[in-house]
Amino acid sequence: MLRPMPATLPTRTQNAAEVTAFYDAHRTTRSYQADPDGSPLPLPADHLEAILHAAQRAPTDATAQLYSLVRLTRPEVRARMVTLTTNAHIATASEAFVVCADVRRVARVLEVAGQTPGHWPAIAVHFGIGDAVMAGTNLLTAAEMLGYQGCWIGGVMNGLDGIIDLLQLPPGVLPFAALTIGTSAEDTPHRPRVPRPLVIHTDTYHNGTDEEIRNAVAVMNPIAARQGQPGDWARLLGAYFAVGGSMEGREPRLEAALKRQGMWSGEG
Repeated sequence: MLRPMPATLPTRTQNAAEVTAFYDAHRTTRSYQADPDGSPLPLPADHLEAILHAAQRAPTDATAQLYSLVRLTRPEVRARMVTLTTNAHIATASEAFVVCADVRRVARVLEVAGQTPGHWPAIAVHFGIGDAVMAGTNLLTAAEMLGYQGCWIGGVMNGLDGIIDLLQLPPGVLPFAALTIGTSAEDTPHRPRVPRPLVIHTDTYHNGTDEEIRNAVAVMNPIAARQGQPGDWARLLGAYFAVGGSMEGREPRLEAALKRQGMWSGEG
């Protein structure tokens, strides 16, 4: 339920150190505190309301709010999502959502108003994904403000067709990612980020010298460390994005889902 706007807005001022500390405390968490039988620990009702409110206060293009969140509550639905995404923590998180680009609702508004929806599948993907990411990020940030941690799950790409069936998503609605929230049960290390000069560009794009790229890999190597073994970030990226990597396997599944949902703008 959307709340009425207060007469006077509360202060939002934090000092720079507080803001930096808040974002430095961010962790991606895949292990959550649960009941002894393994069932999820529910969030207090006011906490759930707060994070859902935050999601709906996200920015949007053209007032359209081109996203939907599907909240996963039934154990059998979560169990099926675990299988489809290969992410076991969907079953035990306090809250689990599938974050979707959604242009269906705008089409329905136009239809009910007696107007004919236009054909703009590339725009649907562009702004739908943008709106979905902003809503999900708002939700996660609000959860972290309340002391929880979460995890974005790109593994929806592994089972798009099954997820569309499971959640009964109509044309115009495309799963983007899953998102889990809960109280962390793991000691997740602080993870590095690519050096700022390769990410924040001034006026024109900076491609990065070979030496800058090698330095970035060295900075990022700890993120790929496993079981006490030193990390190799370039190798990890290769497993996803190089020739023969998992993203090539996901590509035809995403293309098929875009076609099925009426959001494909390419040939064929």
